[in-house]
Amino acid sequence: MGEEEKYPESSQPGEREVAQAPPSEDELPKPTKLRQVMIVAAGFITMFMTCAIIFAYGVYQAIYEQMAKEPNTPFTGTSTSVISLIGTLSIAIMSMGGPFVMTWAKLYSPQPVIMAGGVVFGLGCILASLSEHVWEFALTQGVLVGMGTCMAYVPTMSVAPTWFDKRRGLAMGIVISGSACGSMIWPPVLRAITSHLGFRNALRISGCLVILFVPLAGFTLRWEPNFKAKVRGQMAGLSRSTGWLKVPLVNWQVAKSRKFVAQALGCFLQSAGYSTPLFFYAAFARSLGYSDSMGDNFITISNASNFVSRIVIGYTADKFGRLNVLLLTTIMSSVAVFAFWLPATFAGGSVSQTSADALFIMFTILYGCFGSAYISLFPASLIELFGVQHFTSVNGALYLIRGMGAFLGTPLTGLLLPGQSALSAPFNYERVTITVGVLLFAASMATLWVRITGATGQTLTWKL
Repeated sequence: MGEEEKYPESSQPGEREVAQAPPSEDELPKPTKLRQVMIVAAGFITMFMTCAIIFAYGVYQAIYEQMAKEPNTPFTGTSTSVISLIGTLSIAIMSMGGPFVMTWAKLYSPQPVIMAGGVVFGLGCILASLSEHVWEFALTQGVLVGMGTCMAYVPTMSVAPTWFDKRRGLAMGIVISGSACGSMIWPPVLRAITSHLGFRNALRISGCLVILFVPLAGFTLRWEPNFKAKVRGQMAGLSRSTGWLKVPLVNWQVAKSRKFVAQALGCFLQSAGYSTPLFFYAAFARSLGYSDSMGDNFITISNASNFVSRIVIGYTADKFGRLNVLLLTTIMSSVAVFAFWLPATFAGGSVSQTSADALFIMFTILYGCFGSAYISLFPASLIELFGVQHFTSVNGALYLIRGMGAFLGTPLTGLLLPGQSALSAPFNYERVTITVGVLLFAASMATLWVRITGATGQTLTWKL
């Protein structure tokens, strides 16, 4: 790719790999098909048990919204934006801890980090089940669950691409589809447990299952041998006792390049807009007149389309170019918001109730297909853009930036809902939908910038 000439190495932490030449790839074993299948399966399970539960927070959002209207509950009188902050904290920290978690994965190997992440996640859920105040839910179901997810999610998404070349997009699509598959299953399961045993027992049961399954899956997720040799070069001279506090800095020549700035901008904007619909699927459905269980079904519908599309989109990305498909899917997610969700907010007014229901169903399907494609495609494109020698440091930095976008996006957007109105009427969501659509459209423009700068200096090719 010629990236080594473009981005000369510095002495910054995390960028020392050229100081010690790694062994020749011919000296190390090539990945076997069985090992690749095991990596994909383990990644799928990890996503199923961590990210899927976070993305099913819309179930808890609707439950907590209802509790806010009732006396003598932990959420009595709490606003929509504060309740959404719990889920936002988990999604934000899931990404913001990326640079630190990448250092731990490189220093100690991904396996113990992922296994510990499952334990932290599970403990966060169990402690949340004992919480009596909103701030306690924020610390447990928000911060602890987010940190546990980060420790499992970031290494998994970093390990999986190293085992594949030609089919990297497809492999990442299958891995990340674990969160979509889980998000189909977890909402009705959580709602059923809540209906029969209460939301606290739903938190306890899900936490115990995560503690059981994520460490089992994490034991399989290790670096590909050739990539591991490069990681050893990066970590040379870094103490295992104190190195966990150090963050791998992005090479300055990379950080100031236009393609990095464009990618960082796209990550921030897409993350700022992406999570809001996930949190408010059930609440918006209830504002249209659906019951609690029917409202949760919209989360399931979205993730059913998400599950299928992630695999199809991953295969398509390998065939037609990962940046090309990344650009297309980001634009389509913005179109889905403006063309379907926004008109649905006029239910009972200029849009009939039946039409609003149909529009929201279409939005749920289309957003499920295209909205989350960014999550799997942007890490899959980093090796082509920045070279394998910069992959881990760039990946960690971009996850931090995504976390910042999520942390700011959903709570600020939630402030556009007046008072405790998330369940009351669809027209309360008009400003929310416009904000989400604008953020996603801006992210698509940043992705177009990445596509243009990524092709600069290369031979003329449409596939990138």
